[in-house]
Amino acid sequence: METKNIYAVIPAYNEEKNIIGIIKKTKKYVGNVIVVDDGSKDKTKDVAEKAGAIVLRHLINLGKGATLKTGCDYAVKKGAKFIIALDADAQHNPDDTHRFIEKLKKYDIVFSYRKASSKMPLVLRFGNWFISNVVRILYGINLKDTQCGFRAFSKEAYNKIRWNASDYSMESEIISKAGKQRLKYVQIPIQTVYSDKYKGTTIIDGVKIVLNMFWWKFINNK
Repeated sequence: METKNIYAVIPAYNEEKNIIGIIKKTKKYVGNVIVVDDGSKDKTKDVAEKAGAIVLRHLINLGKGATLKTGCDYAVKKGAKFIIALDADAQHNPDDTHRFIEKLKKYDIVFSYRKASSKMPLVLRFGNWFISNVVRILYGINLKDTQCGFRAFSKEAYNKIRWNASDYSMESEIISKAGKQRLKYVQIPIQTVYSDKYKGTTIIDGVKIVLNMFWWKFINNK
């Protein structure tokens, strides 16, 4: 598959230590790497630019959902055919990117799930299990890991799943819209590295996500 119309979008907040490696590895598989600096206080922007990424910047921290949407909107405007979304904190291995690209030949959206590991925080394992069951019951989408941010989708799919949430709820909003739109999806396993400085969904985030899933299903039908 030709790579010039494949864009990787990487939301980043204070990731100057990890971003260079992520960009360099990702560039092996895609034509364009977009880093969206979500109001970082370190040198994330400068480091990402030196590594050859297109860098967009929020002046203040707006949250992952808003940051990823900024990057995806830009990619579509520039002619992206396919978009790969991955995190900047080195939890995702960019060498898995080619597996997502291969699946996009047959599917509208590619989800991933983190293989079971004792290193995965217990609260995350329980939260994923609970939210996955809510998703299956409400939207008929059977996923092993609803909160994994390593995903890929076509431009057409993005136009249908473009989310409103500015925080981590966007991971679930994408799924809700994919279910409503009956998009053709697949999920693939990935290895994930959990650092000591865990960043991700908290218990409060999880409760909000579940409430939102019911809201999107029964009240907000957009």
